[in-house]
Amino acid sequence: MTTKTLVLYSSVDGQTLKIIERINTLVEGEFKLFDIDKNPDIAFDEYAKVLIGASIRYGNFRSNLIEYVNTHKTQIDKLPNAFFLVCLTARKPEKSLPSNNTYMAKFNALSDWQPRLKGVFAGALLYSRYNWWQTLLIQLIMKMTGGSTDKSKDIELTDWSKVESFSKDFSDL
Repeated sequence: MTTKTLVLYSSVDGQTLKIIERINTLVEGEFKLFDIDKNPDIAFDEYAKVLIGASIRYGNFRSNLIEYVNTHKTQIDKLPNAFFLVCLTARKPEKSLPSNNTYMAKFNALSDWQPRLKGVFAGALLYSRYNWWQTLLIQLIMKMTGGSTDKSKDIELTDWSKVESFSKDFSDL
């Protein structure tokens, strides 16, 4: 039996990938990473599990995510599988669980695939990487939602203990 885990990700600024790298240190076996935005051709039968991670940017998933999981639903469902999303709204407790997160509800509505395990993690506010327009837009969103508008520093909002708990649950699948 193979111990390879197929990891598909969709990330804009790299926090989703950083979370995957942390999960990789906590889960036994080999991780094979593929950028879902590049529409990879995968031999799903070579893997023991599937983990998919995706970020939210300006209220939306990247365009390939939903199309990819809907196209490959049958293959993904044959394996133990999990999905997590990364968004800034998850910094608030009332929006930090799969059951109370607007973007997970959006995923559930758009996706034919329903993962066995779901997770929601807060991302990072990386003002140093944004251009002036992105900074302005994100500051406006943060002002409206009670987040940091201080563009002089980056803030990592990810709760790493939640990532560790999710990793254990993923290992147990």
